[in-house]
Amino acid sequence: MTSALPYPHLLSPLDLGFTQLSNRVLMGSMHTGLEEEKGGFAKLAAFYQARAKGGVGLIVTGGVSPNLRGRIAPFGSELSHFWQVKKHQQVTEAVHQYPTKICLQLLHTGRYAYHPFSVGPSKIKSPISPFTPKAMSVRQIKATIKDYAYSAKLAAKAGYDGVEIMGSEGYLINQFACTRTNKRDDEWGGGIENRMRLAVETIKAVRERVGAEFIIIFRLSMLDLVEGGNSWEEVVTMAKAVEKAGATLINTGIGWHEARVPTIVTSVPRAAFSWVTERMKKEVSIPLITTNRINTPDVAEEILVTGQADMVSMARPFLADADFVNKAAQNKADEINTCIGCNQACLDHVFQQKRASCLVNPMACYETELVLIKTTKRKKIAVIGAGPAGLAFSVYATQRGHQVEVFDKLTEIGGQFNIAKQVPGKEEFYETLRYFNKQLELLNITLHLGTEQSVKSLEELGFDEVVLATGIKPRQLAIEGMTEGLASKKVLSYLDVIRDKASVGDKVAIIGAGGIGFDVASFLLGNKSDKESSQPSTSAINVNELNTWLTQWGVDKNYQHHGALLPKSEINAVKATQAQVITKVPERDITLLQRKTSKVGKGLGKTSGWVHRAHLLKHNVKMLPGVTYKAITQDGLVIERDGEEELLSVDNIIICAGQESNRDLQQGLLDAGLTVHLIGGANIAAELDAKRAIRQAVELAMNI
Repeated sequence: MTSALPYPHLLSPLDLGFTQLSNRVLMGSMHTGLEEEKGGFAKLAAFYQARAKGGVGLIVTGGVSPNLRGRIAPFGSELSHFWQVKKHQQVTEAVHQYPTKICLQLLHTGRYAYHPFSVGPSKIKSPISPFTPKAMSVRQIKATIKDYAYSAKLAAKAGYDGVEIMGSEGYLINQFACTRTNKRDDEWGGGIENRMRLAVETIKAVRERVGAEFIIIFRLSMLDLVEGGNSWEEVVTMAKAVEKAGATLINTGIGWHEARVPTIVTSVPRAAFSWVTERMKKEVSIPLITTNRINTPDVAEEILVTGQADMVSMARPFLADADFVNKAAQNKADEINTCIGCNQACLDHVFQQKRASCLVNPMACYETELVLIKTTKRKKIAVIGAGPAGLAFSVYATQRGHQVEVFDKLTEIGGQFNIAKQVPGKEEFYETLRYFNKQLELLNITLHLGTEQSVKSLEELGFDEVVLATGIKPRQLAIEGMTEGLASKKVLSYLDVIRDKASVGDKVAIIGAGGIGFDVASFLLGNKSDKESSQPSTSAINVNELNTWLTQWGVDKNYQHHGALLPKSEINAVKATQAQVITKVPERDITLLQRKTSKVGKGLGKTSGWVHRAHLLKHNVKMLPGVTYKAITQDGLVIERDGEEELLSVDNIIICAGQESNRDLQQGLLDAGLTVHLIGGANIAAELDAKRAIRQAVELAMNI
């Protein structure tokens, strides 16, 4: 008797009429940076092949422009010449070694382009690009449609199974579709029938050029989330026209890049926008794909079971774990290295013109360079510290064949991740620790918790080499009254607050406005007071929690307003109603301080920092740059700004002002003749960086 399929809806085929997908999993489009690297397509082929081998049903590539003006940057990806086909064939041939199909995303950036040749429906500059676009002539519009069709033809010649036409996220087709950016008074502007004309004519032209048996996905912006975005009625009108024009599938697009509503960061609830796909299913008959913050097979299955969509798109989860689908199919979901939605190594890199990777999986996009080869010389290695760096090293070094033992003075693994996971909006960090716990079990790695090691003990245990992943120690500041403040508990470290649950008063000053300072502020603002955030369920988000989150960020779930944005008056009214029925701990009065004169929060992640800052501002957290710390008194913290002294009357002062590497064992081990390696915070303490720590650990494991 065979056991039932673990995720029967997710893993069931999808019949498209002329072809069939092996399952309902789409690896969504993401730019990797390999597209522009010398020899990058060979690396790109290895990247996509690993995901095809991992079981994904359909892959959509990163965006490729149909012409020069549509490029995202001066040397961005473009498919408009026959001689470009050959390099793409490397990708399709690699993927087609497995029962996976792959589509090329055709993306014209429009006014989002980072070059002076940008164009758009109207001469309106984007807030996220330095260049003002030229308004397209009718001739240019028609030429662009032909360019899309020719690119699709070249894609078919290169072996792609289809294309995705990007009509969302504020790119060119989306710009034409909305009055925010389309002020034309000709046949390409005005009412929605004219504004959507570029999308419709492009699909028709592509279908005519590639024939009936070719997948055309249209990425439709179902929620613009910007002022001047489309109404629900306009979105439906466009969806029906897209279907009629010849699209095979419609993919859900959420938000413009310039929108001030977070859509993909960790704090966004899981499956936060699948409700809009579900609503659209009542309007069209072709299969619909839903997307955004879906990172476990349980969430994906629940979406399909409840009929919210016909297919589920995940992008970053396939950076985190190429074998996501196979593990789900083998009922090994607990072995999946889950995407935590941090953006630190993927989107943040892409926006800085760097190669994308993944914080929890540094091998992503480095499949040809970080290759796990079994060692020919097995070593006995001690790893001191069971934080992210120590755990990552231990797993990969063991997979290579080394004997690894892990030591930590604390009683649980995780290190700084145990701090991060307790911050509201960072609960996904639990998943990384779940993954590492499972790997320790599967690999039979010896783990010694609650045991502090010495040079003597490590020497006696006969290790060949020692890896110090001992992390950091908070740096103490030399401020008048600091000693007395620490003794009286008026002054606390961030570890006292988050790890040890020290009592914190209603008025708080936080010294240090880096990532840790922001985390502490968020922690103290949590509705659960100072209690730890709960571990997220593997299933989809609670509807009530989702609705509260949507309201907080001004999303109109009822879609009564253009762009699905609530007017401020309605947001305040809903919040007032919620306050009447929800018992809430009064928010603290928090002041976030930094010495630097630059904008507070400037050093946070490029794609996520604004979210953290906006969250604190919504809760009236004060942010003061250019501060000199003069003294700590019984009454609070004396500071100086712009030559003026003032007293911040606070109950507690929390120190988040940097850290020092913990290398207490290093010299003694070296003196004893042992080979010692430093990774993570023990190597570099400045600005705690899990991305750097884990990558450093993996690189050492591959070469030790």
